[in-house]
This record gives sequence, C-alpha cells and structure tokens, in this order.
Amino acid sequence: MIGLILFLSIVNMFSRHKLKKTAVPDSYRELLQSHVRYYQQLNATDKLRFEQQLQRFLKRTHIEGVGTPVEPLDRVLVAASAIIPIFGFKNWEYFNLTNVILYPDTFDSSYQYEGNNRNILGMVGSGPLNGQMILSRSALREGFSNTTDKSNTAIHEFVHLLDKADGYADGMPTKLLEHSYSIPWLKLVHQTIQEMAEGRTDINPYGATNEAEFFAVISEYFFERPDQLAEKHPELYKMLTHIFQQDPAKGGV
Repeated sequence: MIGLILFLSIVNMFSRHKLKKTAVPDSYRELLQSHVRYYQQLNATDKLRFEQQLQRFLKRTHIEGVGTPVEPLDRVLVAASAIIPIFGFKNWEYFNLTNVILYPDTFDSSYQYEGNNRNILGMVGSGPLNGQMILSRSALREGFSNTTDKSNTAIHEFVHLLDKADGYADGMPTKLLEHSYSIPWLKLVHQTIQEMAEGRTDINPYGATNEAEFFAVISEYFFERPDQLAEKHPELYKMLTHIFQQDPAKGGV
C-alpha cells in the first residue's frame, strides 16, 4: 500500500498543472454555504477571503481517492478543513503538504482500508510519506454534517500540520505561540490532561494521549463548539483565541 501511495505522489507531480484548471468545483460557494457552518457565520468580506483561500489551496494541493471517488463536496470540505485553523493568519501556506489521499473509511497502521483492525480516521504522513495526509472520506463528511458534537477529523489533522510547522508535532505550536505564552500553555495542557485522566472533563479522552493529540483534540472542540468550550473551559478558550487569532464564539476572526 505504501508503494501505491508513493506511485500516486509521483503521478501527482506531473498532473498538477493540468489539475489546477479543474481542482476548484464550480459549485464551491454553494457547497460551502450548505455544508460548512464556520463559513456560514462569516460576514461578506470574510466569506470572500475564505473563498479566495479555498481556491488557492485546491490549486496547490492534489486530492486523490484510493478505493473511493472524490466528489466536489469532498474537495470543498478538505479545503475548508485546511483553511479554518489558519483563517486568522494572513498569507499562511501549508508548505509541508502536497497531497491529500482519501480512503473510503477507516484504515490501519499499514494504510490498509480493508480487513480487520481498522481504527484510524486520519493521519499526517512522515518519512517516505512526508507531505501526505490520509483521511477517511466518511469521517471527513461526518465532521461537517454533525454540528452538535465536538469532533472534526480533518481539522484535527490540519492542526497537526500547523503544530508540525516548527519541525515537531509536540503540542507546542511555536510558530503561532509567543515565548511568553509557552509556559502558561504547557501548564494548562498538563492540568487539563490530568483532569481528563480522572474523568473530570467533557473533552475527548483521546486528547490525554500526549501533548500533540491534546492540541489537536482541543482545537476540534474550539472550532466545532466554541460557545460550549468558552463556557466550560474559559482559560483554554482564551488561550486558543490567542494561538489561532480567532474568536469563533463571536462568529469571526
């Protein structure tokens, strides 16, 4: 399966120029308005900026399906997942991403999407898969169709990419967080992980795995249910508004 993914990457390099002409669905604006709550809540000026960033992302990033078709909605949702975490920054680009590969559903640690022991919804590649992201297509869609939960797999993975922008996915996004905030952030992270381990919080317990997973999980919560996070975890919410330069509970950047 790794060989197949690498082969697709080589093919993508030669086909990217051609794909730039077809990567952006004609219906992208209608799809955003119908399926992306974050976009719906933006004002007219910010909606235009979001659309421009979506077009740029889709022209720079190849999206390929393995075992599943890639429909216009999938392209729009992948791009929206990428843009939402970086919307508070001007001119940010995912320099560490070239391809997004969609699988039909869950996959295993060997990148197999058939058989048993499939429990992975998304993954940022490393080593020979550096620059690749693998996502479950069903999880991608579920992340935007369920507006009552605190989860969004694709946003989770793009936050890992942001975290990795300084070279390490370690839950300390130094490219986004000034040095003076580093110690307070780590203190808050470790305090919350302890509360999670003791079952005293509503945050997804997977976030207690390590600091990197905590950052990705709490970021999902921040963008999916900002009002609830601000009410139940005001310190975390305030820190994340600083990290992402956004205040989604108030409907914008």
